[in-house]
Amino acid sequence: MNWYSTIFEMIDMRSFSNLWYWIALAVVWSSASHWVLGVPFDMVLRARRVGGQAEQDLQDITRVNVNRMLYIGRVSGLWILGLSCFVLSALAMLGFHYEVEFAQAVFLLGFPMSFVALLNLSTARLIEAEQPQGELLHKRLSRCRLYTQLIGALAIFVTALWGMYQNLSIGVLG
Repeated sequence: MNWYSTIFEMIDMRSFSNLWYWIALAVVWSSASHWVLGVPFDMVLRARRVGGQAEQDLQDITRVNVNRMLYIGRVSGLWILGLSCFVLSALAMLGFHYEVEFAQAVFLLGFPMSFVALLNLSTARLIEAEQPQGELLHKRLSRCRLYTQLIGALAIFVTALWGMYQNLSIGVLG
């Protein structure tokens, strides 16, 4: 007996019916909403609640991450944009034109995350221009987190719908 076929019969390796894909989807969006501009959101809550050194730490880590993101964007932003567009276009073409389910799954993870990356870059530019402190900084980071969560909720909803459609159509046809 071929042990490869036994394993693949026991564990469905298609993306949308695989539990590990859904766990990865949850981890990606949970991490994206926790790390706002590379700053853990619990630091924002602690700075708002405690102030003092926690507030100074929040301002310092935000400044470092904003400067880092904007430096990367200014130095190699066009290359990153071009490569990202190429990869997302290739995944979309492979996934939806050639019906490669793995490419569909990766596209449904990556495409919404590109909007989160643009949101983070926009927020970083806003923070650099305003140099907010205290409550205004908390507001900027909280708003970025809220928009990230909204993008994530919509992405999870669309992915779940597409995944159910794929599983039902393959179950009916297969």
